[in-house]
Amino acid sequence: MNTLTIVLLVITAILLVTVIVLYFLGKKAQKKQEEQQAQIDANKQTVSMLIIDKKRMKLKDAGLPQIVIDQTPKLMRGSKLPIVKAKVGPQIMSLVCDASIFDSIPVKKEVKAVVSGIYITGVKGLHGSIKPQEQKKKGFFKRALEKAQEKAGAKPVK
Repeated sequence: MNTLTIVLLVITAILLVTVIVLYFLGKKAQKKQEEQQAQIDANKQTVSMLIIDKKRMKLKDAGLPQIVIDQTPKLMRGSKLPIVKAKVGPQIMSLVCDASIFDSIPVKKEVKAVVSGIYITGVKGLHGSIKPQEQKKKGFFKRALEKAQEKAGAKPVK
């Protein structure tokens, strides 16, 4: 056989094994995530709180309890998480927020939040409605793409 053919067969075999391994790891991670989500849903409570501050910061700088820091995987300790500092009742707490709702949380306002332990999963306005965040300014290429799609008669991509 030709050396090029052997090299291509080896590369194909390695890619095939990698895809199979990633498929099974993905299924396992998905099951784990579904179990965690079910546990979060089972323990959720609605709490009234005053949001003092919100930031994306490293776990060790967030002011969370030491047991939380010890239980997180070592790779996650250096990553930045959405942290909300809020006054819940008489005490001020640091809470971890869901990344999907972090931008919609108003600062220095009282809200009703759905909380599971130290994890905020949802927010509703207590006094008045929560204003939606302003649209971010679009970049040059995004605007050019939208113009081209509009001229072609296609739907714009969000």
